[in-house]
Amino acid sequence: MAARPPVPPFTRQTAAEKVRLAEDAWNTRDPERVALAYTADSRWRNRGEFIDGRAEIVDFLTRKWTREQDYRLIKELWAFDGNRIAVRFAYECHDDSGNWFRSYGNENWEFDEEGLMRVRLASINDLPIRETERKYHWPLGRRPDDHPGLGDLGL
Repeated sequence: MAARPPVPPFTRQTAAEKVRLAEDAWNTRDPERVALAYTADSRWRNRGEFIDGRAEIVDFLTRKWTREQDYRLIKELWAFDGNRIAVRFAYECHDDSGNWFRSYGNENWEFDEEGLMRVRLASINDLPIRETERKYHWPLGRRPDDHPGLGDLGL
């Protein structure tokens, strides 16, 4: 597989770029595209679920985005060192009954030398919200550059 820049060791600028690229990919809600950012043998912990490899990543994301409709995500760099990045994030979505949620979390990422993520450890909490409490209102897809980030939104 070809390198996936930026590659480690990360600087503040390249770590922030890697975070935004991940956010952009996840906001496509395209499991096949998202899975290409991970090593073939990538290991995940997502809440209480353990995922191994790209095929399981695709299955997981397909299930996720079937349940989590109108999904919009913001990620923010928290810390970085060498080949590791820590991220905080929040996303909004609703279920098939129209119940809205904002999910908050933290992720720890570890990359190989080609810039592919080989480990993703996610801790996530879900908060039911009213539709009127939503803070993410851009059209589905990439968050516009001028849309506030997590800190600007008080999240």
